[in-house]
Amino acid sequence: MSSYFGPGLFTFLADLAAHNDRAWFAANKDRYTREVDQPLRDFVADAGISLGHLSPSYTEGSKFRIYRDTRFAKDKTPFNPRAAAVFSHESKGKEHGVPGFYLHLAPGHCVGGGGMHQPDPPTLGRVRDRIVARPSDWEAVLTSGAAIEGDALKRPPAGYDPAHRFIDDVKRKSFYSMTTFTEEQVCAPDFMETYLDACRSAAPLVSFLTRALGLTW
Repeated sequence: MSSYFGPGLFTFLADLAAHNDRAWFAANKDRYTREVDQPLRDFVADAGISLGHLSPSYTEGSKFRIYRDTRFAKDKTPFNPRAAAVFSHESKGKEHGVPGFYLHLAPGHCVGGGGMHQPDPPTLGRVRDRIVARPSDWEAVLTSGAAIEGDALKRPPAGYDPAHRFIDDVKRKSFYSMTTFTEEQVCAPDFMETYLDACRSAAPLVSFLTRALGLTW
């Protein structure tokens, strides 16, 4: 089995972070295609097939653009020095904020897993309501081994019982479970299985979020 990614991916991204301008990128476009873009495309295509065994609603992946939208940003550097992809629920475009599985690769910061990052208020409300209404289901997520992360409010949101046993989770504004990888793991021939293991660990959370929004798992 050959590797999808090699050390050249991290070398290119480190160089891009040090030379984040259009002239340098244009001169190194072939490196980007060879070391980052095509390997990521191949990985996303194959990972989507395997994720279908977890849920047929999460088979379509897409990679994030390396070009930054700088129109309203203080930071005007034109490129994102990372390789990243998301496998969103098949209903994407019909819902504002749907769960997904994620991959993020950058020098010193490689993670994969799933969840939902800062959904809009109506979507977040539906997740909170399901935690309150289905505490046993949420407890099953917590006991599955998925380590839930996400920034949270300092105080309980209005309308929720401050004494609820899962109030700390009700206060969350994001819900995700991520696994950290080393660069050596990313470059190994078995990285696909390593990544899929991270997605399997996050699957109980993604399943709960999916059902909270009335979507098919």
